[in-house]
Amino acid sequence: MRPVPNRYNTDGPWFKGNTHVHTTCSDGGKDYRTVAEMYAGRGYDFLFITDHGHVADIEGLPDLPLLALNGVEIDGTDETGMWFHAVGLGYDGTLLDEVPFGEQVAHLKQAGAVVVLAHPCWTGNTVADALRHGFDGLEVYNHICHYLNGKSLSVYHWDRMLEANPRTLGISADDAHLNGNEPWDAGWIMVSAPALTRRDILDSIKAGNFYSTQGPLFESIRVQDGRIEVRTSPVSMIRLTDNTAWGARVHPGNGGLVTGGEFEVAGEHAYLRVEIEDERGRLAWTNALMEPDE
Repeated sequence: MRPVPNRYNTDGPWFKGNTHVHTTCSDGGKDYRTVAEMYAGRGYDFLFITDHGHVADIEGLPDLPLLALNGVEIDGTDETGMWFHAVGLGYDGTLLDEVPFGEQVAHLKQAGAVVVLAHPCWTGNTVADALRHGFDGLEVYNHICHYLNGKSLSVYHWDRMLEANPRTLGISADDAHLNGNEPWDAGWIMVSAPALTRRDILDSIKAGNFYSTQGPLFESIRVQDGRIEVRTSPVSMIRLTDNTAWGARVHPGNGGLVTGGEFEVAGEHAYLRVEIEDERGRLAWTNALMEPDE
């Protein structure tokens, strides 16, 4: 196996961000500036605004307390009649009207957006659906879906997508609408990038140089000479997994916590990724670290 090319270089700073947030431009409860101030107050460095069917124009708003990035959430049915939602990160063009969903996805990708399948478990998408339209990634965790009906985790969809393409991104997101008492700041990504700029954040997301989390943190992620090494915040479990029933783990047991683990890679796998779990049961995921030799 080999490391996924150009994936992890975590020597630079980490930036906290959310990739799925709504405002009063669609069905959200707060305007651009209020949303930016709320997230900055929780330690966020950047934020994508992804209103339903409305391309954000927040990047031109002056004096915001964080890096605000344009995006959009699209939805529709494809040629099979299946309903989809997806977010286009970094998109600031125009949308196509009354075209099949697959054409909408292709339009966003051609414009350079990162297109992420949104909450497939909640929407009811099958694995075949998830594989159909060339998504750059999917939401492995969506917090508002956890609040609505518990259909928040799409790890199974992601694993099958990774089996087909190990470069498929896994993203944890709020999907915050900020109406009433709805929760937020419970699913986000941590991006390793040279600087907090639009280009650096988008380039690092496209490369997969980030991890997704509900709370626990990766301090560093390294792959070298057939060895995977991670350093973390205190966690109760570190798991290495692939597309089969195989796996490896670091687990102190008896309520103990660890702050890192190392794994020797042997044999062939469709991909390898690392998942950590803290004492509260919250999870965090790397993107795929290794893929089969070509």
